[in-house]
Amino acid sequence: MTLPFDLSSGQGLYLAAALFAAAMIRGFSGFGFSAIFIILAALTTNPLPLIPVVFSCEIAMTAFQARDIRPHVDWRRALALLGGAAVATVPAISLMARLGEDEARLAISCLILGLSLVLLSGWQLARPVGRNGNLGVGALAGIANSAGVGGLPVAAFLTAQPVSPAVFRATMIVFLTGIDLMALPVMAANGLVGPQTLTGILLAFPVLALGIWAGSRGFAAVSQVHFRRAVVVLLTLLALFNIARLAA
Repeated sequence: MTLPFDLSSGQGLYLAAALFAAAMIRGFSGFGFSAIFIILAALTTNPLPLIPVVFSCEIAMTAFQARDIRPHVDWRRALALLGGAAVATVPAISLMARLGEDEARLAISCLILGLSLVLLSGWQLARPVGRNGNLGVGALAGIANSAGVGGLPVAAFLTAQPVSPAVFRATMIVFLTGIDLMALPVMAANGLVGPQTLTGILLAFPVLALGIWAGSRGFAAVSQVHFRRAVVVLLTLLALFNIARLAA
């Protein structure tokens, strides 16, 4: 079988394993799916054509989790964040689409590294954030989503406030679904969506379903705080490794 995006069989198996691991993380914690998969993909191929596949997977995963998360969504916060993201999505994706393969891999790795370090810093907000603050963070997330990692700024923002694990997970899932729905038409307009995207989505869905099911079953079994920190440490190490490879 011919794989999309000129992937070899070895690359295809590697990306399937990366997708399964990322889907488990999303099912468990509500964030990290795109960032984990994109940084792993960047180690072996150009991640830009894969971002629309990832976004489509992220939207599909919400269908698996919708009933579970509905009572816990902070809709006021999610809508304000999405309003900010809408402002930044078009220019950010238009710029990212014009980068070469190595430039894109370096830009994505540096962005993931910077945001992961913010998450690891333990940064906390001194007082509750209002609508304008949510709009601003949403705009930053819109910029980051051009690299497929729009969830990281919002994860850092929510982690810095007293948000329960269930609300964190549910609000992140709704926000990521909305921001991905915004991004896909813009990516299509910039030539990042085509027939191979659909093939990639169809190949990804069985792996995705299995991973999200496995991750959702473990949501209540392990400390969410410790798990999220482990995910961010992994992102930091992978980003550093990718930057070192590109600089060599």
